[in-house]
Amino acid sequence: MPIISSDLSVASRSLVLEGRGIEKTVNGPAGNLTILSAVDIEIAAGEVVAIVGPSGSGKSTLLGILAGLDQPTGGSVSMLEQSLGSMDEDERARLRAGKVGFVFQSFQLLPGLTALENVMLPLELGRHANAKTVAMQMLSEVGLADRADHHPLQLSGGEQQRVAIARAFVSNPQLLFADEPTGNLDGETGQRIIDLMFALRAEKGSALVLVTHDESLADRCDRRLIMNNGNLQSA
Repeated sequence: MPIISSDLSVASRSLVLEGRGIEKTVNGPAGNLTILSAVDIEIAAGEVVAIVGPSGSGKSTLLGILAGLDQPTGGSVSMLEQSLGSMDEDERARLRAGKVGFVFQSFQLLPGLTALENVMLPLELGRHANAKTVAMQMLSEVGLADRADHHPLQLSGGEQQRVAIARAFVSNPQLLFADEPTGNLDGETGQRIIDLMFALRAEKGSALVLVTHDESLADRCDRRLIMNNGNLQSA
């Protein structure tokens, strides 16, 4: 299967993510179920790519494998020029620390930590010397300085997602993954979150790979890839 690339501009820039022949098969009641079939993908530095397609087509599975959160049953993934297949879970976590950010539909904030402490996490994992100061600056940038001491359950859905975005961008990541970032938000709040995420992405220069059902969000990306029955193709 050819590498999915919109034009020569992707090939001319350094790659931050590369997948070759990615396959994912799981055991089901009726036997083996193929979720991903020979998927090839390249993401260039600073590029914004949307992965769209019907529910159950394998989008989130692919995102998890590309991010090193799940293992393929076939093929390979390289992140920031490092092969994920040759690493164990701790080594993949060390590779992501300070270089990769995540924004999830369900926010994935730690309920026992304050907003500030949640944003500090990636900095602390990266042994940043001024984690609290930098995290507070990032919270201010997303308009939540006055919510720094609040726990997630004391925040609205939109506020929780802004904390998640602050956490994702606080370490100036080279690569950001987003899985249905507006899925649990109303339309107006979701639009504000997307505007914020794209503004920060432009400011930081991060590459962004996102899974979405939102056509208006996909339209804002440099490329759109379609997942259907485990296969990936250009729009």
